[in-house]
Amino acid sequence: MDRAMSWRVSTIVGPLLVAIVVLTPNFVSELPDWWKSALPTQPVSLGLDLRGGIHLVLEVQSDKAVENTIDMTMEQLRREAREKEIATRDWKRDGTDALSFSVVGDAKRGEMENLVSDTYPNLQPVAGGSADGSLRYRLAKPEVDGIKSLAIEQALETVRNRIDEFGVAEPTIQRTGTDGILVQLPGVQDAERAKKLIGRTAQLRFQLIANDPGAPGVQKLSGSEIDPVTRRPTESTYSVEPTVLMSGEVISDARHRPGQMGEAPYVAITLNSQGASVFDRITADNVGRRMAIVLDGKVQSAPVIRERIGGGRAVITGNFTLDEARDLAIVLRAGALPAPVVVAEERTVGPSLGRDSIAAGTRSFLLGGALVALFMLVYYRVAGLIADMAMGLNVLLLLASLAAFHGTLTLPGIAGIVLTLGMAVDANVLINERIREELRGGKTAHAALDAGYARALPAILDSNVTTFLAGLILFQFGSGPVKGFALTLCIGIVTTIFTAVYCSRVLHDLVVGTKPAARLSI
Repeated sequence: MDRAMSWRVSTIVGPLLVAIVVLTPNFVSELPDWWKSALPTQPVSLGLDLRGGIHLVLEVQSDKAVENTIDMTMEQLRREAREKEIATRDWKRDGTDALSFSVVGDAKRGEMENLVSDTYPNLQPVAGGSADGSLRYRLAKPEVDGIKSLAIEQALETVRNRIDEFGVAEPTIQRTGTDGILVQLPGVQDAERAKKLIGRTAQLRFQLIANDPGAPGVQKLSGSEIDPVTRRPTESTYSVEPTVLMSGEVISDARHRPGQMGEAPYVAITLNSQGASVFDRITADNVGRRMAIVLDGKVQSAPVIRERIGGGRAVITGNFTLDEARDLAIVLRAGALPAPVVVAEERTVGPSLGRDSIAAGTRSFLLGGALVALFMLVYYRVAGLIADMAMGLNVLLLLASLAAFHGTLTLPGIAGIVLTLGMAVDANVLINERIREELRGGKTAHAALDAGYARALPAILDSNVTTFLAGLILFQFGSGPVKGFALTLCIGIVTTIFTAVYCSRVLHDLVVGTKPAARLSI
């Protein structure tokens, strides 16, 4: 074997050895330590339909984001009016996207209207106001649409961050419809915990417990207190001042911690520089008072501020289990949802169904592959054997590529592999028929190989390149199952061209050798 042929053979043996190494974790459960330290240990990831898991469609209640915007706008307007000494009253939100209020005295009405028009151009006055003479404003339609669209995008990103923190391998998270989010979590069987983690709004607020429970504006919030003797929680009602001293946006990190001396686990939070400064001022100004830590409208704890707290660190206590504390830390790190989400659709795929799908897919793959290999062997003899070897190498390289790039194998992905094998066989049939034509024309084996591959290559490239482009479009715009099909199809086309054209030619050259009178079994 000359040097050029040795190099060509090494370009086949090298990828084959790499593929075997990459696929070894799929067949060996206990890998040695030396392997784990230097070689791949991650098997091919299985999709929801093969591994089992949870399929959710979440509906983002984007109208709530618009309501929140109106509520915040009312609070800002009320504060600015107070700063300009404009007396107002009867503030309320009208419907989803409008607000109304009254100005005390006609002298300040025009000044208030100018304040709104100058500061809030997205608020449009409603002609005639309200029947009682109050001023009424509505958010402009483009502003409402923008708030809803942004709420869905933010919810999508927040859900993705939470699931990444949850540690699910190869999740599918994408927008569906106008206000929906598709979530697929392979391998997750605890549907309730997953839904609670994903759908929790996680609106965190720090507010003071009111000194006078009967004062105007005081909020009544429910919560629980831990009995110091029995350590059992009891439901309580808290009177909370309406002013929000600090919100969850200032949290830079949150970690769950186990409780000490029989106490329940808790969550330790770290505030950013702004939050640390605000928290320092809040605690300094309110020593001796109780501060409520409110999560999604429920008081988690209401400790007494004993002293000024600097350093930007605080804890959230409650009657948490370790999983509840861990999940709370996850949602606080990932951020609050801009609007509530509800589960519109839910399906749980059991692992037994996944095993049945794998078994059925494997049987069909082996049976179909065996029949094709037998046909190629009988019809093309040694050339058919070379085609079968190239087809086997094709499958190995395809699966190894999925494992190396952390792709996910799905049931449609198996269909993509089967289609890839069909295209590989088609390429070899095309090559072999061209070689036969050249042999019938009286050419030698070497000349027939050269001409056969040269004539077949343009047709093979045309069909595979167009299919590859179609696969890219499917992967870019398709949903989860379509993506799985497109992924294996695109990888399979690359491995098909390499094995069916290049590898089979090298094997043909090895069989025929360099003798001028060599014969070709085809």
